[in-house]
Amino acid sequence: MTDAPEVPPWLDTTLFPYVNHYLDIDGNTVHYVDEGAGPVLLLLHGNPTWSFLYRHMIAELSGSFRCIALDYPGFGLSTAREGYGYKPVEHSAIVEAFVEALGLTDIRLMVQDWGGPIGLGFAGRRPDLIHSLIIGNTWAWPAQDVTHIAMFSRIAGNPVSRWLIKRFNLFVRLLMPFGISRSLTAAEKAAYRGPFPTPRSRVPTALFPHEILASRAFLADVQAGLPALADKPALIVWGDADTGFRASERQRFEAAFAHHRTVILGGAKHFIQEDSPQQICAAIVSFEQQTCGG
Repeated sequence: MTDAPEVPPWLDTTLFPYVNHYLDIDGNTVHYVDEGAGPVLLLLHGNPTWSFLYRHMIAELSGSFRCIALDYPGFGLSTAREGYGYKPVEHSAIVEAFVEALGLTDIRLMVQDWGGPIGLGFAGRRPDLIHSLIIGNTWAWPAQDVTHIAMFSRIAGNPVSRWLIKRFNLFVRLLMPFGISRSLTAAEKAAYRGPFPTPRSRVPTALFPHEILASRAFLADVQAGLPALADKPALIVWGDADTGFRASERQRFEAAFAHHRTVILGGAKHFIQEDSPQQICAAIVSFEQQTCGG
């Protein structure tokens, strides 16, 4: 455990009223929230988000679950050590080390966006720690042959786009609103923009689109680990208005998990935690009762 930094002025604590915890992992200061008691529900974010993305779900589910949400180094309230590369394979290793440091077992693991490869990569390496999976709009395999995903990587991940993202914070300012069906409030926008105040601080979010194709070896390892999870109960919660991850990705997950249940989130775009938090929470509670016989 490390000393807690002050809450940054851009974060409205009425929106995120949780105790901030910090853990040193390999020289990185990893921020996380740990709310409630009960079965462990580990919530993993993607790009360009952080644990703030899960604020509604934590409020709803912390009465029934121990809700834990962390920020990868360079995201949210976490800081990276000098030399950290912000690669998905590194983030996945951080998640594994985080779980080991907290002694978490019997985990209900929720993933979405880059949280999918990052979290499912960890889960495939340590299936003994996983009770069940909650899979939102994401993927878990190399994307070279997936036209719409590969095209996004080539467009948003090229050198010019990476420069624009770093210079103008475009991923947060433009692409994120495109992935939410409602309008964010000024305070919510501030919470998502706050972690990336300078071009240097935007390197982690600018790198991710490029890594969709560049991290092929890591994604192949993630895919290779899926059979170790095939018998785990899997709840698939899928926004049907997401242009990034479509029905074809959902169907691949459905084929990968024999014991799956799918809930379609009508009208939800990419950031399902913002668009449909109550529906996701209801599905998680119902699924927990189903898989545990409660």
